[in-house]
Amino acid sequence: MTVSMEQLRRCHFAVDLGAARTRVYVKGAGLVVDEPSAAAVNTRTGALIAVGEFAEKMTGRTPGYIRVVRPVSGGTVVDIEMAQRMLRHLLGEKLRRTLRRKPRLRAAAATPHDADPLAQRATVETLIGLGARRVELVDTLIAAAVGCGLPVEQPEATMIMVCGAATTQIAVLSLGAIVTAERIPVGGDAIDHAVVQHLRQHHELMLPSQSVRPLQLALSGNGLTAEGPEQTEIHGRDVATGLARSVHVDTSAVRRAIHTPLTAVLDGIGKVLRDCPPDLVADLADRGIMMVGGSALLPGLDQMLRNATGMPVHIAERPDVCSVQGLGAMMEGRIQPLALDPLAG
Repeated sequence: MTVSMEQLRRCHFAVDLGAARTRVYVKGAGLVVDEPSAAAVNTRTGALIAVGEFAEKMTGRTPGYIRVVRPVSGGTVVDIEMAQRMLRHLLGEKLRRTLRRKPRLRAAAATPHDADPLAQRATVETLIGLGARRVELVDTLIAAAVGCGLPVEQPEATMIMVCGAATTQIAVLSLGAIVTAERIPVGGDAIDHAVVQHLRQHHELMLPSQSVRPLQLALSGNGLTAEGPEQTEIHGRDVATGLARSVHVDTSAVRRAIHTPLTAVLDGIGKVLRDCPPDLVADLADRGIMMVGGSALLPGLDQMLRNATGMPVHIAERPDVCSVQGLGAMMEGRIQPLALDPLAG
């Protein structure tokens, strides 16, 4: 997956297809789409009923013949046709007409680190179905590092952690290339699942799939590293009776449940540091880790990483859109060529 800055400057739009949200950046217009990666389909007729935010709200609230699907999983397109239909509706007719007028329409797309050829091909086919003549693939780690302003072109180490819904990607970068990286199949969804399972097993309570994110309900105002016997009231459905019920949950127990999946993330950071040259590790002692991605906003996660690694940990200003903003900066030519010539992970 190697692409030059010159090739990226020729692109007209960029897409970041995430498991949680889809974002589209159009050259000269900026970020034009930031919607959940969801589509509601009528299984009787095959008609697309809703996409994005509206489809997300329909999850768990539809009759049997309407199904809410997610064509993207872990940053990889798993249903090309549905992903194309979703993107067409998210872009809108006016924007699609504008893009079609571009001669030899080119697109850029962020793909997970070490994505296999089939996953890369699925992303390319999705964008070709939108009219792109050529698709340039960029490693998500590089795109996110550029988007959050890290000096990736310098001969010094920078460490980035992309916290997604389905995966967490960690890398050390230097001279515009990935020195060492690791992708862990643990993300915000796994953390939410740990909370849901804890409440089901210990309180016999099933949480609704929508309303507010279960994790934020349980930890709002406390964080992962808070101490003390704080309690939070949770509303859900009783497992046995099916009736609505509220319980007071000890947030310290919820924090312990969350630490289990986060152990894999800490192991991944350790592996990346062990595989990194000593000179670059010395740089990281001062620079620390930059966290990006929607799950980077998990309360207390940054402090937990500081305690575990002894390194400074920073959260990007807008962590959820760093990858697509990085793609946009490359297309607009707002970064030195050295930083992007070797994109291979």
